[in-house]
Amino acid sequence: MVTSDCISWKGRKLAYTIHFPKWNVEGEKKFPLIIICHGFTSTRIGVDRLFVKTAQALVKLGFAVLRFDYAGCGESEGEYGDNEFACFIDQTKKVISFGSRLPNVDQNAITLIGHSLGGAVAVCTVTDDKRVRNVITWSAVGNPFGDIKEIVGYNGEHPVIDHLGYAITEEFLLSLQAYSPFEDIKQFRGNALFVHGTDDPVISSSYCSQYFEKSRKRNKGESSIVLIEGANHTYSSIDHFDKLISATSEWLLKNVHVSVQNNLKKSV
Repeated sequence: MVTSDCISWKGRKLAYTIHFPKWNVEGEKKFPLIIICHGFTSTRIGVDRLFVKTAQALVKLGFAVLRFDYAGCGESEGEYGDNEFACFIDQTKKVISFGSRLPNVDQNAITLIGHSLGGAVAVCTVTDDKRVRNVITWSAVGNPFGDIKEIVGYNGEHPVIDHLGYAITEEFLLSLQAYSPFEDIKQFRGNALFVHGTDDPVISSSYCSQYFEKSRKRNKGESSIVLIEGANHTYSSIDHFDKLISATSEWLLKNVHVSVQNNLKKSV
């Protein structure tokens, strides 16, 4: 079952799509929830339908999957450049609140998947949001300001940069400076999986190892790392996407609340 609608955030409508397993029709079971945080100027669809395909794969395993557009992206209201990094964290928390209240969601089994800049947002969100038990990063940004500055070509000379039709303001870029996801991951008390393609031309795969090493210093929570040989930033080949989903699925079934296993058995 797939449903699309909007969530209200500070007077703006954030578009979302939620996928529920087919055996959810009578509302008898509660399913673990996956929330997907897209990257810089992306959408809940993703490049080459990355997030649509992800939702379609994970829902078959018994997960509910919630995809959404940050303000100014996709079908959500607002201008992207009017955001600050803190806005993305706040919007993510709003979506967590919405998702956790859904009648068929197990609010004790919420996982964030963040891609690219969304990976950094996810890490910074779970640091102080205890409702999230697991975090997964795909091709995650490690230095929000430095990485996005390089992508848009910011040199301090222009207050607004036209990036692919998005008006990226200097205020937006400077807001990234206050955040260090490498430090934040050390505060997360849940389980974490870090995935990256070795041929990513946008964000260095070395970040993946840094996230993993930083997270291993925690007193609580398990950490795992998967490097997908030859994969680009968006896993845009059949083979690389299959490896991404396989690694993610296996990790989820191992680390997420055991009810998902029970749901699978009952659905056979």
